[in-house]
Amino acid sequence: MAITDWPAGERPRERLLAHGPAHLSDAELLAIYLRVGVRGKSAVDLARDLLLRFDGRLNRLADASLNELASVSGIGLAKAAQLKASFELARRALLQDMAKRDTFAAPGAVRDWLRLKLADRPHEIFMALWLDAQNRLLIAEELFVGTLTQTSVYPREVVKAGLARNAAAVILAHNHPSGLAEPSRADEMLTGTLKEALAMVDIKLLDHFIVAGNSPPLSFAERGLL
Repeated sequence: MAITDWPAGERPRERLLAHGPAHLSDAELLAIYLRVGVRGKSAVDLARDLLLRFDGRLNRLADASLNELASVSGIGLAKAAQLKASFELARRALLQDMAKRDTFAAPGAVRDWLRLKLADRPHEIFMALWLDAQNRLLIAEELFVGTLTQTSVYPREVVKAGLARNAAAVILAHNHPSGLAEPSRADEMLTGTLKEALAMVDIKLLDHFIVAGNSPPLSFAERGLL
């Protein structure tokens, strides 16, 4: 049955207009974006298929490639491109939010952006969020890309990157594709080394996050590891 044949109170668009987006399920929100389904499936059915393909995890959906999205029956490259664009807009909106205010005072926005960016990357990524003297974001950049289990991080290169950005502070982050957010002894030692190296050029290390799966990113500062 097409969504237009549903009772008005059950249609996603009408429910959003009446109650707001927070009252809709992930599938209903996706259905509004997809707009139409395919033969034999409504837009909601198609959205459910899309979520099922990525284990019901929006962060996996957000990080999927164009080909992975297009491989879902009924999606195709056009809808896949629209979805990629929407998730990139969400990332950029969070970045702009961090850039216009004290990033360190908005840990929720930092965590949300890092989860969107790193949670389902298949390899370890080490990145830096360089900040100015007011802790406003200058730029977020991936510094090193590793394997499934490790990344080689060179403190000298991190320091060079910070100087090139004229940064006053930094928030570091890396992901654990294993899904386990606990820091290893190597993670702790590297963080200490980086803190000391950055301090030599007057760049303050505010935090180091580990991103793993759907769990909130782990903060070294909150754990007392800085």
